[in-house]
Amino acid sequence: MYKICFVTFGCKVNYYETECMKSMFREADFEITDKAASADAVVINSCTVTASGDSRTLTALRKLRSALPEAVIALTGCYPQANREEAEKLGEADIIVGTKDRSAIVRLVTECFSERRRIVDIREYSSGDRFEPLKCTQFDSNTRAFVKIQDGCDQFCSYCMIPFARGRCRSKPLSLLYEEARAIAAGGVKEIVLSGINLAFYGREWDRDLSDAVEMCAHTKGIERVRLGSLEPELMSGELLRRLRELPEFCPQFHLSLQSGCEKTLKAMNRKYTAAEYLAITEHIRGIFPECSFTTDVMVGFPQETDEDHRESVDFVKKIGFSRVHVFRYSRRNGTKAAQMPGQVPENIKSERWQEMTVAAERDRERYLRYMVGKTVPVLFERENSTEFHHGYAPDYTLVKISRKNPEKSLRNQIRSVIIEGYGQDCCFGSTVADN
Repeated sequence: MYKICFVTFGCKVNYYETECMKSMFREADFEITDKAASADAVVINSCTVTASGDSRTLTALRKLRSALPEAVIALTGCYPQANREEAEKLGEADIIVGTKDRSAIVRLVTECFSERRRIVDIREYSSGDRFEPLKCTQFDSNTRAFVKIQDGCDQFCSYCMIPFARGRCRSKPLSLLYEEARAIAAGGVKEIVLSGINLAFYGREWDRDLSDAVEMCAHTKGIERVRLGSLEPELMSGELLRRLRELPEFCPQFHLSLQSGCEKTLKAMNRKYTAAEYLAITEHIRGIFPECSFTTDVMVGFPQETDEDHRESVDFVKKIGFSRVHVFRYSRRNGTKAAQMPGQVPENIKSERWQEMTVAAERDRERYLRYMVGKTVPVLFERENSTEFHHGYAPDYTLVKISRKNPEKSLRNQIRSVIIEGYGQDCCFGSTVADN
């Protein structure tokens, strides 16, 4: 029996696909190990959203080849799909494949073991491609399961490689989602997180929308929570929100990708909304879900961004009042329109702007946690990582910790009402209603 190890970079979709690949290898009688040193094969599932993502992938590949000269190493994911010529030159990898036809990975690794030949099999996407049905048969957590229901992107933002790495938009059929949701519930998992490359486009090819997928999961016996991954704000229609409001299982945490709060920069990015429209969308959502939270991603240092543009973006972030903001620096990606733009911002200026935006985001985070004090919220508890606290998440994805008065007792996979009594750097503290 061969042992195989996985190294994963990037987004929740990548991690879901890694879990699916693990399931396929288990079915082929491979033993999954977390220890690369004892593995006969290693699969690196890569990300290419930023240059640092590329760097982490290539560093891992070189270190693994040096440490495991006899192992079969497969490089898969977005990096080889979007950077085919560069990837093909990577002699450290025995197998190089992209993001298409993931189900072939077991066959390719097996062939490499038996034939000891190098395999490059990066398949191009076409407009008629359908969603590739992958599924997990085992989950690392028994409280939350990430489920990929959408792949690809049609937006072509000027800075982004993802349409080249993932192809056009396509959706998982509802019948397959139903089967997977039932299997997840049967495994004792209570929360499903629906994810995708451009999740808000789910179901467009069948005149459906994201609410159909949420309803399917919410109506599955045993599933008590359904949460959404990253969303494009301009696609949050009134009808979608109305249907979500009718579902008590829906967790009203909205990760609405912003990228910039500056009107000029948004236009240069080829985003499909203005800052004013984004603000109006958040106000509309708050009117429907008064207890919702907003999280987002914000980029600093986009080409031609001036100090004034940056201040406009910072001020806009403050205006929204996000509960969490992921701040990142613009990364020049060859093949995108932004890479060819004049006025590339120096790295030291990017770092200064990152620091300023991060400080503003952290202040908003603290303000939100303070706002939670005094509220009573249902918390789904997860694996205890200390003898001091039980920890879990409220519907708005606030991390909540309560004291473990009895270290032997576990609340894992239980939903309890918790009164929020205080907050720390990145979480709230409270006690269960029964303890008061």
